[in-house]
Amino acid sequence: MSHHTPDWLLERIALGELPPDELAAARARLATEPGGLERLAKLEADDGATLAKLPPSQVVAEVARRRRVREASRSVGASSSSRGWLPAVALGAPVAAGLALMMFFSRSELPEETRPEQVALLETTRTKGLEPKLLIHRQTRREPEPLADAARARPGDVLQLSYVSAGRPYGAVLSVDGRGSVTLHYPESLTGSLALAGGTVSLSSAYELDDAPLFERFFFVTSTAPFDLNALMDAARQLARSSEAARHAPLPLPESLSQSSLTLEKSP
Repeated sequence: MSHHTPDWLLERIALGELPPDELAAARARLATEPGGLERLAKLEADDGATLAKLPPSQVVAEVARRRRVREASRSVGASSSSRGWLPAVALGAPVAAGLALMMFFSRSELPEETRPEQVALLETTRTKGLEPKLLIHRQTRREPEPLADAARARPGDVLQLSYVSAGRPYGAVLSVDGRGSVTLHYPESLTGSLALAGGTVSLSSAYELDDAPLFERFFFVTSTAPFDLNALMDAARQLARSSEAARHAPLPLPESLSQSSLTLEKSP
């Protein structure tokens, strides 16, 4: 009989709300389940869409709240090996209620099949089959609209950028456009922290497309160790010198850095 990750644990994997070793183990086990990564990807996409509905001020508050919850979770995990109190995360009544109930059970009281520490498969970087990725939603009068690679966009479109770190602890988000300009989206400054959170994380500020022609290409660069953000921006500027390269070629980066990109085709 194959293992099936319960919904409450899937939520915590998506949010990165487990101590690092348990998170890696749970993700590794999820990767061995039929349809496991697909369940996780759908949950992360739904979470990104939920955050994209919020105004920027609420997104900032939500990101800060999740950081506090994550830090509290890690602190508890480090201080106690017998009792694993799980903080509730307010992402909707069913989820919050389920996680609130879990707060009253220790790990030793959970069913054997749901104990994260029973997982034999561990990793130290990211789960095989689950890659770091960017999510982009366009704000509309109704529901936020998810945009896929090569989607059409117009000047004035307001975009909410989100990322899924897939276990990578450090990263940056930037974009190049058809005019050759380079924009840093995360961190917000060259001196900002490169630390990434777990789960689906929306950037604190929405981004409005300007009238640069042809395209806007967004890059998500990740690493297992801190890297030189200035060198990354220089690499992006080098790529942006050629419109063709900026549109299709990878950033000229060392092998220690991973990158993914998503391009929006600009309509006048």
